[in-house]
Amino acid sequence: MTETFTIAVDGPAAAGKGTIAKALAEHFGFAHLDTGLLYRAVGAKHLLGVDPAKASQTLTAEDLQGDDLRGPEVAQAASKVAVIPEVRAALLSFQRSFACRAGGAVLDGRDIGTVICPQANAKLFVTASPETRADRRFAELAAKGAATSRAQVLADVKERDERDQDRVEAPLKPAEDAIVIDTTELAIDDAIAAAIAVVEPLRVR
Repeated sequence: MTETFTIAVDGPAAAGKGTIAKALAEHFGFAHLDTGLLYRAVGAKHLLGVDPAKASQTLTAEDLQGDDLRGPEVAQAASKVAVIPEVRAALLSFQRSFACRAGGAVLDGRDIGTVICPQANAKLFVTASPETRADRRFAELAAKGAATSRAQVLADVKERDERDQDRVEAPLKPAEDAIVIDTTELAIDDAIAAAIAVVEPLRVR
């Protein structure tokens, strides 16, 4: 297969965009890139004292591995380094190259449909209420034995939302032509089915 078909999946933390993006990639046989991992890897390096701009320019495949990238401290660091123009510029080329790969690609993040791939064949914006997203993230962290509270997780979610939405460079928002999927009241299977229903007609045009 040499087809190029790009699916952009954006949305705030813990809305389900990563799970939906992975399911779309599996369903259509496309490659998948969690672009948030790029920023988490830069954030993790920054926590170790590495300059964010330098970290973004020297990322390796190994830097994208490890459960430590999923922790709340790294998540907050990722959100902070994501507002740095030099970091965003360094990671832009990699993401766009991935999006154009033969065989199709699904990218999930916060600015895929608005900045990285404004010409994507399909654009989704996956969201949910802050409270629902906090409940999901708290359950995930609790299962890993993380020492935190639901109140703290909700505060972190709201703080990150505000920072992501208010940043000058590529703020978090739906693309004008994105289809919004609110997962607040949806089971994951239903959310995935809704996403597939959006993309399927576009694949046969």
